[in-house]
Amino acid sequence: MSQEEDDLIHTFNGISFTTRSSPELLKSLVTFDAREDDVLLVSYPKSGTHWLSEIIMHLYASKVALTLPIEFGDVSRLEQLNHLSCKRIIPTHLDGNMLPPNFWHKRSKAIYLIRNPKDIAVSMYHYYRANPYLPTIDSWPNFLEMFLQGDVVCGSWFEHVLSWEKHRNDKNTLFLYYEDMKKDLPAVVKRVSAFLGVNINESGIREICEKSSFSEMKTNTEKENHDPNHTVCALTSNRKLIFRKGAVGDWKNNFTPKQNRMFEEKFNKKMAFSEVAKHLVYEC
Repeated sequence: MSQEEDDLIHTFNGISFTTRSSPELLKSLVTFDAREDDVLLVSYPKSGTHWLSEIIMHLYASKVALTLPIEFGDVSRLEQLNHLSCKRIIPTHLDGNMLPPNFWHKRSKAIYLIRNPKDIAVSMYHYYRANPYLPTIDSWPNFLEMFLQGDVVCGSWFEHVLSWEKHRNDKNTLFLYYEDMKKDLPAVVKRVSAFLGVNINESGIREICEKSSFSEMKTNTEKENHDPNHTVCALTSNRKLIFRKGAVGDWKNNFTPKQNRMFEEKFNKKMAFSEVAKHLVYEC
């Protein structure tokens, strides 16, 4: 990695962040004043946060503010969030151990979206290659090793999931699977609406599913001129980089048998006692 590329990344608490998440902001998160009615949208990168945010905004019908990620920008980000008078929907890729403690004290609601890590690794590989704010990646085999070691932005997928799994039985935390959204989106929308206490009928659910389909969102993103500063991703403000395939099982087009065995070995070691991991789906 060149010095210029090395300057794109910095480390905080042992986790890699892009310079679009300033060290000053990350240090200040501990002082952030959460609210009881805040809703956190939490995920590891490339897990479907944009998709989920679209659904939630349709559920609330513009009565709330979808903010930029709490870790995106400089220290002025916290002041901007504090000035919002309406209900805040706050996206984040933060590890559970880095979340501002006030969110736990205020018992704010959190939705944790999880996706199978093989598809995430492939999606992140393509994302790295297309994102000018991330270091250049020379090959898929090298990136896969980086991913397994946690030497990528937002750190280890394994540690990220485990840090949030501690809260999977909390009443104010809802765990969702990306693959369930692909399989039966209406059922997931119903679960989310019940968790958030938003009343909606069957026709409303169908309408939200139509507006929030992956193909519809990707098409709209390609057609429309979006505010470059509006994103729910802490890694880029270019929405065209967000949507690629959105498929379940695309990892099979990239992993060699040897790479799959290597991945499985690491996964089984790290996630041996994880209940969440038992429900992951790797193909349609």
